[in-house]
Amino acid sequence: MISIQIKNLTKRFGPVTALHQLDLTIEPGELFFLLGPSGCGKTTLLRSMAGFYIPDEGRIFFGDEDVTRLAPHRRNTGMMFQSYALWPHMTVAENVAFGLEERKVPKEELKRRVGEALESVRMSAYTERRPNQLSGGQQQRVALARALVIRPRCLLLDEPLSNLDAKLRLEMRIEIRRVCKEFKLTTVYVTHDQKEALSISDRMAILESGRILQVGTPREVYGRPTRKTVANFIGETDFIPGKVLGLQGDRAVVETAVGKFEGVLGDPILQPAIGADVTVSIRPECWTLGHEVRGQNSVRGRIGESIYLGEVAQYAFVSGTTVLKIFELNPRFVGHAARGELYASVDPTDVVVLSE
Repeated sequence: MISIQIKNLTKRFGPVTALHQLDLTIEPGELFFLLGPSGCGKTTLLRSMAGFYIPDEGRIFFGDEDVTRLAPHRRNTGMMFQSYALWPHMTVAENVAFGLEERKVPKEELKRRVGEALESVRMSAYTERRPNQLSGGQQQRVALARALVIRPRCLLLDEPLSNLDAKLRLEMRIEIRRVCKEFKLTTVYVTHDQKEALSISDRMAILESGRILQVGTPREVYGRPTRKTVANFIGETDFIPGKVLGLQGDRAVVETAVGKFEGVLGDPILQPAIGADVTVSIRPECWTLGHEVRGQNSVRGRIGESIYLGEVAQYAFVSGTTVLKIFELNPRFVGHAARGELYASVDPTDVVVLSE
């Protein structure tokens, strides 16, 4: 297992700066996700790690080794692309063996390692098939085996599940995490799929316009976004503008159009001043509906439109001119129960105050 360190990395393509002085440390054996909208720089960063791009400034370290200007084939990384890039004229076994043949691995060892790699991704029964005889999920497993068979120092994955249907994506998420942990691989995974990142990553970085906005565990990034952009990108949220009335430690009281809220600062380092404009972020599933006020963080209103989905209902909760999105698990306020005045309440630990 190795760590990956990115220090002050900048990459330009003509007049466009794709990466702006990035600093990032990925721990040994970590399954680390790079997330962000299209054009944010996540694939550029991954390809810089792989050696396909040479940065204009900064350095990349694998463990203690500076690999910034090392050729891709000398970095010993396993790379999986969105297209899988399997040779159509080769069998499954031949595709997996290709990297070992390039490295002049002895025939007996090659055969053994190919067998082990295919067994690890549960494809041992398909050695003589060609890619066009495999499903998308099976092709993905072969591509993973080919990346693993060279025994890479780290594994780099560029949106590997984007070509699969929803059911296969869910299955392969779990499979990729199992394989990475079994092989104790430091893995960097690029995706724009938030659920994918939240479900299997150890940590993640959110990028925008070539800069890292936040790094943390899935729970930290989802529950404590430091910026409005992060809160908006990861999951759904209600944004309520307001002004700071008071501060105590990492807590703030905010006056909004629908009442006062006590909450936690998304980034305690960027502490706003009294009277400053801020945005309150509350996840739709954090609200609790009832007929009575529950503490300071309660909003009076009524349910407008609702969507009943069985195990959950989605409500448009109307309070004056403000409409809040509220999700209720095991819904009670549907049909006749939704009529009349209600209160939506939220715990202060689920209210995140974001500086403008």
